[in-house]
Amino acid sequence: MDRSNEGALLRSKRAGSDFLHLVIEEAPRGGKADWLARRIRLALADGRLPVGSRLPATRVLAGELGVSRGVVTEAYQRLVEDGHLAGRGRGGTVVVAAPAATPTEAGPPAPAGAPSPRAVFAAAPGADVFDTVRSAGARIDLSPGVPDLAAFPRAAWLRAERRVFGRLAASDLGYGDPRGTPALRLAVAHWIARNRGIRMDPADVLIVAGTAQTLTLLGRVLHDDGLRAVAVEDPGSLGARQHLHACGLATPPVAVDSEGVRVDELRATGEAAVLLTPAHQFPTGVVLRGGRRAELMRWAREADGLVIEDDYDAEHRYDRTPVPALRSVLTENVCYAGSVSKLLAPALRIGWVIAPPKYRDALVDAKRFADLGNAALPQLVLADFMESGAMERQLRQLRGHHRRRRDAMIAAIGSHLPSATVRGAAAGLHLTVTFDADFADTELAAAALARQVKVHPLSWHRQRAHRPGLVLGYAASTPTDIGEGIATLGEVLRRLP
Repeated sequence: MDRSNEGALLRSKRAGSDFLHLVIEEAPRGGKADWLARRIRLALADGRLPVGSRLPATRVLAGELGVSRGVVTEAYQRLVEDGHLAGRGRGGTVVVAAPAATPTEAGPPAPAGAPSPRAVFAAAPGADVFDTVRSAGARIDLSPGVPDLAAFPRAAWLRAERRVFGRLAASDLGYGDPRGTPALRLAVAHWIARNRGIRMDPADVLIVAGTAQTLTLLGRVLHDDGLRAVAVEDPGSLGARQHLHACGLATPPVAVDSEGVRVDELRATGEAAVLLTPAHQFPTGVVLRGGRRAELMRWAREADGLVIEDDYDAEHRYDRTPVPALRSVLTENVCYAGSVSKLLAPALRIGWVIAPPKYRDALVDAKRFADLGNAALPQLVLADFMESGAMERQLRQLRGHHRRRRDAMIAAIGSHLPSATVRGAAAGLHLTVTFDADFADTELAAAALARQVKVHPLSWHRQRAHRPGLVLGYAASTPTDIGEGIATLGEVLRRLP
């Protein structure tokens, strides 16, 4: 064998790796880092690289593939920035989170009889349709309302667990108070006093399984008290309306404009209760402030009205100053609801409600008969986590993290959806885009889902006709997926009739 043939043979042997059976000849010229990142991302999604797996050293993998070390380093770095990998020094590069599977490359086909995206989105937006879309698999999920789950502070949470179990008394393992553990009620009181300006006795805090349970419990209490309707914002959360409907309550719509809810329309409904998201209105992102807040407070005092304040996304601010909670200035007429779903993870199922004296005891009774109270151990861990300062540190980290993803989405919209008007960028975990055009946003959402990109049509969150739009969550998706998802939406939009 001559030297030239021997060199070619050695290079061909270096062109492949046992790791994921990578063959460098499959990579496009000039795009080796992109190709490698995609192959690793696919292995993360389909389970070949589970959380905790250690990747080959960049030097080793580069040698096996016959590429420069910079190619492997760049591919790893992209996945680190996406939150899937983490460098652990001498421990190497390890998998810390997995993206959703890519059905077009690795996932199974849809089961026989599964409804098509077009059929689902064309249906009336009831609970069954909403749940079907929410559970539908998609390679890129831009649904609103979910934080970056890969950013959950596992190490800090584990430290809090160890501290809690180190001092846990036998009595802490009993049923306990249905209002919640005293430790968490105290921690919540401290948290919302610091961050939302609300002062209260910790005994007034009721721990619940998220804002969804707040609406269910309060809806039953209000219905038992003789109410048959709760006015809601339009546009407003479809999920919130569904919870109220399940309690036998109607949800007459009240328009939202650039200053927030239209209090004149609220008065015209004649209803005694209204559900609002005043700090960051869902889905428009409008803040209720100034004269409109004063007008709402006058309505509440004059009509003895109840304001259900869902403090949705209040902590996630980027380009605006904080807004005081309504509860901080209107104690007797505001039922305040918050949770850790957007700060930590929805899976914890922990939230809180501070009710006016009129409904406080009835809410506690409703919670007792619903489930005897939330699980005590996660409450104790969360209390330690909050009081240790870890919650503030997590919020600071998330703000920077989510801001970068928001900026990536805004840039992608500018490139691929230039006709769209963007709303709600100053805070929150989602953007709302509207189009000055004549098409059904459900058609756009269905066509996008068929291309493995999941979004919410704005019409789902409206009770009255309006121009088409989308509600786009960015916090739970990587900048790479955001860019690809918005590009897909642009392609789909151009093909709509």
